[in-house]
Amino acid sequence: MRFGAQVRQSGGFLAALRRGEEMGAEVLQLFAQSSRQWRLPPNEDRVFAAYREAAAVSGVVSATVCHAPYLINLISPDPATAERSYVSLVANLRAATALGATGLVLHPGSHRGVDTRSATRRIAARIVEALEDAAAASGALCDVYLENTAGAGGTVGRSFEELAEIISEAGHDERIGICIDTQHLWASGVRYETAAEADAVIGSLAAAVGMARVRCLHLNDSKVPFGSNRDRHENLGKGTIGARPLRALLGHPDLQDLPAILEVPGESGIGPGAADLRTARALHATGMATRRRRLARSRCP
Repeated sequence: MRFGAQVRQSGGFLAALRRGEEMGAEVLQLFAQSSRQWRLPPNEDRVFAAYREAAAVSGVVSATVCHAPYLINLISPDPATAERSYVSLVANLRAATALGATGLVLHPGSHRGVDTRSATRRIAARIVEALEDAAAASGALCDVYLENTAGAGGTVGRSFEELAEIISEAGHDERIGICIDTQHLWASGVRYETAAEADAVIGSLAAAVGMARVRCLHLNDSKVPFGSNRDRHENLGKGTIGARPLRALLGHPDLQDLPAILEVPGESGIGPGAADLRTARALHATGMATRRRRLARSRCP
């Protein structure tokens, strides 16, 4: 498992890369534009190329993931917002590809009272359309990673089954993957406090979408209680999830090839740092050791 972080981008992409290297992040998550504004990514190929080339020779960072702006809602009942969302998605796909990202994490959207089946169908259609438009301009294209949601405000994607519906409605397009957020799982009412519960969660995920679709893990504790349906991240081991469930999940063998990205406040309150990555790696190491002991006990006569 490779550990990384959403890194502060003040000073630009190259400054973010340096911060990631300094904290020991093997994976960086970036926003190609402001996370909470409609202003589109810069249309400057040299800026993207400079980051892509520097990241390719980094001795620390081995992969980049981008995150789409939070404002995007492809099925907004407001036509202007829906159109802005689509334009933003296409632009962010192009920018993420130009940065050399493996994927663009996307919150599926909010149905605002529309039945879920119609919502998943419409989301799927718009994502496929955006992929085609972005590919027409960029050629090779990074994937879209649909992120599970915490379940607030009529959001689509709080369950693995809803994510699977979007993929199915998109014709099982291979360019669509999944990003699993540990805080969103917890807030949406999915328990993984023990190895057995973690096994059940991964079993459900495999049955719904298949593990080949799972491309990324967002590793976060929670400021809010289990089942609260709110998206509020906390530093690892300091929230309502705590160390034990995170260890149980991180130790699962089917997750070991994934990048695990921290989106926590950090000790400074301005984002994750080296100490947070050390905590993540320690939780992972303990989780793996616990799994090995459990396996050894199961083999004893």
